[in-house]
Amino acid sequence: MKFDTPAGTNPIDQLKVIGKPTDRIDGPLKTSGTAPYAYEQHEAPGAAYGVVVGAAIARGRIAAIDLAAAEKAPGVLAIVTAANAGKLGKGKMNTAKLLAGPEVQHYHQAVAVVVAETFEQATSAAALVKVRYVAEKGRFDLALAKAARPALKADKQKPDSGVGDFAGAFAAAPVTLDASYSTPDQSHAMMEPHASIARWEGDRLTLWTSNQMIAWGVGDVARTLNIPKENVRLISPYIGGGFGGKLFVRADALMAALGAKAAGRPVKVVLQRPLIINNTTHRPATIQRIRIGATRDCKITAIGHESWSGDLDGGSPEEAVAQTRLLYAGAHRMTAMRLAVLDLPEGNAMRAPGEAPGLMALEIAMDEMAEKLKIDPVEFRVINDTGVDPEKRERRYSQRQLIECLRTGADKFGWSARKATPGQVRDGRWLVGIGVAAAFRNNMTMKSAARVRLGSDGVVTVETDMTDIGTGSYTIIAQTAAEMMGVTLERVRVRLGDSAFPVSAGSGGQWGGNSATAGVYAACVKLREQVAHKLGMPADAAFADGNVTGGGKSATLGAAAAGGELVAEDFMEYGDLAKKFQQSTFGAHFVEVGVDMATGETRIRRMLAVCAAGRILNPKSARSQVIGAMTMGAGAALMEELAVDHRHGFFVNHDLAGYEVPVHADIPHQDVIFLDETDPISSPMKAKGVGELGICGVAAAIANAVYNATGVRVRDYPITLDKLLKEMPAYV
Repeated sequence: MKFDTPAGTNPIDQLKVIGKPTDRIDGPLKTSGTAPYAYEQHEAPGAAYGVVVGAAIARGRIAAIDLAAAEKAPGVLAIVTAANAGKLGKGKMNTAKLLAGPEVQHYHQAVAVVVAETFEQATSAAALVKVRYVAEKGRFDLALAKAARPALKADKQKPDSGVGDFAGAFAAAPVTLDASYSTPDQSHAMMEPHASIARWEGDRLTLWTSNQMIAWGVGDVARTLNIPKENVRLISPYIGGGFGGKLFVRADALMAALGAKAAGRPVKVVLQRPLIINNTTHRPATIQRIRIGATRDCKITAIGHESWSGDLDGGSPEEAVAQTRLLYAGAHRMTAMRLAVLDLPEGNAMRAPGEAPGLMALEIAMDEMAEKLKIDPVEFRVINDTGVDPEKRERRYSQRQLIECLRTGADKFGWSARKATPGQVRDGRWLVGIGVAAAFRNNMTMKSAARVRLGSDGVVTVETDMTDIGTGSYTIIAQTAAEMMGVTLERVRVRLGDSAFPVSAGSGGQWGGNSATAGVYAACVKLREQVAHKLGMPADAAFADGNVTGGGKSATLGAAAAGGELVAEDFMEYGDLAKKFQQSTFGAHFVEVGVDMATGETRIRRMLAVCAAGRILNPKSARSQVIGAMTMGAGAALMEELAVDHRHGFFVNHDLAGYEVPVHADIPHQDVIFLDETDPISSPMKAKGVGELGICGVAAAIANAVYNATGVRVRDYPITLDKLLKEMPAYV
């Protein structure tokens, strides 16, 4: 099915199941510990254990590997290195090779996997692997690379943008801001580590792995091992968090496959937490410069955003300027991204890549500009709202409720009580402030397919390789099938995360929920046609309460499959509506903080997110997504930072003891409001994504609240107490 005209009225609009706050159907399995994650699968009995050895240098080559002691260790079955792995290719999705040798591209790049009878034996033997390296001088400092301008590259796939005469308009503006901001390297820090079990049956490989994008994974595994895609099966029914860190197969999957081939039996591999942070991907650091020019009546005339980030050779820049191209009006505009080649571990997608770090800077700049203009920060954003794409003014937004988000949030949060002058509100030893930031994330749709089965018992089974990374995919897919086929949730079975199923959109970029359910919608349309034909009813037959009615007839749904199971398969693909309309999601974040006037300790007191993101398919799981994203935003604002060893090129705090993330005590009451919205331009579901919108702008709202509390403007994240103490006035 092709979606190339705006959605009209369809069965989803009945809202008997869709749109209701629904408990997750996989919840009982997860809370009882019976949902099998990748490392816990029992489909490969007798599996041996593999432990990955990571490179001890950041750049250079392997001169020699001494395996003698490790091979003699108790229980060792096989050791695989680049020297005996056979000819390997390279997947499309990873910048660096997953197995080093002889070249080493980054610290903790896999150099070997040791396979043994037990995990303890494999761990012990891995410590006996002796690798001699020839280290080369590396580049590990983004600020130094930025200063050496010849080392910076523009991205041909994502060129600079410009509208009008930015330089001239900025120079002529009566009120201007020119400020720089920085965001650090950050880790996904998901709960479940990267883990895989590999089993070979002849030349066919089955991988139980933790992966967000099954079809991408199949392709990259096949390319790396130089085998046909048809010989690879990936299974990933449950994933304990990914946040973009599991979009692509990583070393655990490859090393499990190589280890299983060498050992002649299934092998399971889990990456140790210190290895995850340096071996896999992370959100790269940015340095950003923002310039805004405005008239004295507070209208932006010039806005420019430049961003610098780093990655391995062949990588891509962090798209921190993405939202600036679309969020606010302004006749004269400029954005630019520059990439420094760094020899740090690979930078890649992390929840809301581009917008999340970009808004950390832009939304502070908007507050700073509002202060210069002596206007309320909410009103400044409202004045500079736009109903069209500022770079392509002929293209209007499909839906844009940014003003409604700001107004609703201001009213609910008590924004009118905010003091314009910082440092005016105290609660005992605490300086109290509130802050705001806009939220923005583009709405993307991806082709997605599903298969739907109907049994004679009236049970509907959905099969698609869509994944559930903790977002609630199982439930909204079940809700979609139930709504379309006129049955209750209890009459729907959902099977996900298997490459034997039709290829879905996968989980990433907040496109998964909307796109995957649209694919299920398409398959259900076909199944409805089959059912109506079998029952001798017209195509517009009604499906409700487990029955089908039409043409003066009525029958149970299951009666259509009395002669055998009915199976329908289809996909949803998209036409050019995205070219005609700008599709985005919007929100507003409001935060209150307290800052200890003596220590600089910052405590978040309350948080509110107001979101406009199309039809909300399941308000309960959507709220869960947003408050989780708000929590990640709090971490980005106040604590998360991968500390780079600029001598040796690795992240020092490479575990969950040293890399701090928010805990329960850090997060107060959180409120989420979803504005009533449907977007017929987006999909037949009239929905959009929401999982990444929730993180966008949160950190800046916290930064703005800290400024309102203390008068200290921190432009370099995270906002740690040392940065506050050196600037805070002496409060008595």
